[in-house]
Amino acid sequence: MATLATAGTGLQAQTLDGPLRIVVGFAPGGASDKVARIVADKLGPKLGVPVVVDNKTGAGGRLAAQQVKLTPAGQNVLMLANPAVMLVAPLVFKDNGYDGEKDFVPVSHVNDYEFALSVSTAVPVKELNHLLAWMRANPEKANFGVPATGSLPHFFALMTAEKAGVQGQVVGYRGSAPLLTDLIGGQIPIAFDTFDVALPQHEAGKIRILAMSGARRSPFAPKIPTFKESGLDLAATGWNAFFAPTSMPPQKVQLLSKAIYEVMKDPATVKTFNDSLMTPVAATQAQTVAMLKAFREQWAPVVRKSGYQP
Repeated sequence: MATLATAGTGLQAQTLDGPLRIVVGFAPGGASDKVARIVADKLGPKLGVPVVVDNKTGAGGRLAAQQVKLTPAGQNVLMLANPAVMLVAPLVFKDNGYDGEKDFVPVSHVNDYEFALSVSTAVPVKELNHLLAWMRANPEKANFGVPATGSLPHFFALMTAEKAGVQGQVVGYRGSAPLLTDLIGGQIPIAFDTFDVALPQHEAGKIRILAMSGARRSPFAPKIPTFKESGLDLAATGWNAFFAPTSMPPQKVQLLSKAIYEVMKDPATVKTFNDSLMTPVAATQAQTVAMLKAFREQWAPVVRKSGYQP
């Protein structure tokens, strides 16, 4: 049984009565899985109990959420989830099987990631405004690939096209790997994907990243301009965060939130995230709730307006 001091939270010391299971709705080796394992490795020693990562794949992360929702109160279970699971799916699936706001309690926001707009080297442009001019002049060629329909890169691509006043056809792929293959080979001229996927190919000269979606230039790629710097008033990021089922007692939620916050403040954790081209975030439960509220306000209208149907 682990005890974690909770000084400064107004709580007495609390205990975690047994092992903790972290459920990830995606396969081992992916970005979400990597985040969960980085945190789990540090969280176990801090809590003094075993912390295991349990990959429950299927239905784009929805199967995991449906199962975690039903967790009995006596079990220690967290879910690491992203916007596709917690925001997009509840909006676009008629029978989703869970409500992202009613069935889960936010615990801790742990990292952010940016999107990159990349082009094939066969496209004769090196700046965003040149690409937009090329798209207007070549509407029949202005197709942009995304790693999955219904993903955040998909909706960010739609936001970009609307803001720029250009037409483009979204081409959904089964993941980043086939999208990159086609982008490198020139089968698709434009791609929207997460930054960490695109950067190695950009640095190798196989594709060109024209703009990044962050509000400021990324410390990982300071030479690449933001959308705003390139003349398009857009900024957006995705995130990963931990959620608990509503069956978990509030005191235990606060205990886990504080423990994860302390893990994310650890310089070793920060370095591991940075080495993986991910931006770590140390956030309290209240800050996580505020982030999710602002995120829904930004993205829910975009998803609804798109008319996207799985």
